[in-house]
Amino acid sequence: MSGRRDHHKGPAGRSEPTLGDLGDLDAPRPPARDDPEDRLPPVHLESPRRVVPVRRRRFHARHLVLLVVALLVAGALMLLRMNQDHIRELVPRTELNDVLTRAEIALRDGRLDGTDGTSARELFQAARALEPDNDRAREGLHQVGMAELSRADEAYRAGHLDEAAQRLGVARELLGGGSDVDRLDRLIAKARGAAQPADGLIEQAQRALAAGRLIGDDGAGALYQRVLAADPGNAVAAHGLDQVGAALAAQARDALSRGNVDAASGIVDQLAALLPSYGELPALRAALAQAQKQDDGVLVQALAQGQEALRAGRIAGPGEDTALAHFKAALALDPENAQARTGLGQVAQALIVQANAALDADDTTQAATLLDQAETLAPKSADLAAARARLRTTLAAAGKPAAPANAAAAGQAAPANRPPVEEPAPPPPALTADQIEQVADLVHRAREAATQGNIMLPPGDSAYDLYRNALAIDGNNQAALEGLEDLPNLVVQQFNQALAGGNLDKAGELLAALGDLSPGDASANVLRERLVDAWLDQAEQQLARGDRADASRSIDQARRLAPYLPRVRELTLRLQSGG
Repeated sequence: MSGRRDHHKGPAGRSEPTLGDLGDLDAPRPPARDDPEDRLPPVHLESPRRVVPVRRRRFHARHLVLLVVALLVAGALMLLRMNQDHIRELVPRTELNDVLTRAEIALRDGRLDGTDGTSARELFQAARALEPDNDRAREGLHQVGMAELSRADEAYRAGHLDEAAQRLGVARELLGGGSDVDRLDRLIAKARGAAQPADGLIEQAQRALAAGRLIGDDGAGALYQRVLAADPGNAVAAHGLDQVGAALAAQARDALSRGNVDAASGIVDQLAALLPSYGELPALRAALAQAQKQDDGVLVQALAQGQEALRAGRIAGPGEDTALAHFKAALALDPENAQARTGLGQVAQALIVQANAALDADDTTQAATLLDQAETLAPKSADLAAARARLRTTLAAAGKPAAPANAAAAGQAAPANRPPVEEPAPPPPALTADQIEQVADLVHRAREAATQGNIMLPPGDSAYDLYRNALAIDGNNQAALEGLEDLPNLVVQQFNQALAGGNLDKAGELLAALGDLSPGDASANVLRERLVDAWLDQAEQQLARGDRADASRSIDQARRLAPYLPRVRELTLRLQSGG
């Protein structure tokens, strides 16, 4: 592209490209001329260079998130490696520390035991209820036990034997026994024997034996034991104690022969507590187990027949093949049987359902009869109260007199051969402003009582009574009806809260309320089992720390709910044997 033109053309008249004079490549080029024909700009050829782009590192938000997550995971791992007690120390425990501080002050002031909630023992035990493995509470109870032992020794030296025995009992519960406790116990027993001659105690024991007073503080068994505590070799007292054992064994056999298994079981337990190594005890226990097995078979059959009749719709009425008859037979065999009580509650619920169906058909007479039958089985049922209010409202709307509750029981049932004579009555007047305000106040108070856990108690101010009073004024009040029918659900919620918080007495009260409000509720059996387990778990903890008095109470509460549970018997034997 020198700017020169090649005028040589090919045969077609077009210009052919030529390389020019190759010999002039090395020759120096003359200076550029100002050639008007050469108008192309000069071209400078350079070797190409590779440009490498520069990347800039950017810090994105996801990097920060990953860094925070890594720090959190590392912190969690560090916390998991820490001691559990140290973790608890990081959490504020204002209530626990306050109870422990007051307990230590009471211990320092010498207020060791009591019943008003301010003694050192009560406060330390309250602290252990909040945190069972708290070292300060455990050590505090030990110090209370040692202080009671010291005071018992002082009372013994001063001749106050009753006070010494009482304080020694507390020390034994808190310390779990020990050589010092046993030594002082022997000294007190010996001093009592010296204060009251053995002849006098034996004479009292013989009179008690002749009168049939075998058990109790003034019974023959306890009196003979006092003589033997002061004089272990006293042959008269030993023989008398054997006579007491023989009398108890005879009573147990008599109860078994009459089929009274419950009474026989109680007598055998008394005999085991008085004479753990009594020779006839194994045979009595075997006979008792056999009788219980037979009764259990009949009981199971009655319960099964009751459920079958219930499913078949044979609720109540004449004959022995109804659910009502079978469950009553089961309850006669075992008055405390939970399944039999639940079955009767289910019968009551079925009768209430039938009564509501009769009301739907405007058959108020049949509805009243069915509600009367249900009331004999579940007088405090929430559904029964609601159905009663509906019946009163239906009768009032029809201009009929309200049927009294359980009219048949009151002797007001009409003869079977003719319908009852119903006197027409004017419709009830509309509610006054005062009545509307009164109903609203009753419903408000009922809701507050229910929230506070006052479901069935106290009488008159319980949620149940307040809702019923509201319905007695206005049977159509929806707030009262809904509140009354929702009480069983509320009771279950409060039961779970009480059980989780360790308030077993309150849980038992709520369980009883559920049995009254909803006697056919199958969930009550599950709740009862959970409460029994909680009482027995508490009893085991109390036995482990030597608190025999509270352990006895816990076992009694469990026995009341489940008398035949094997674990109840096992812990009873541990308590009686001092294990």
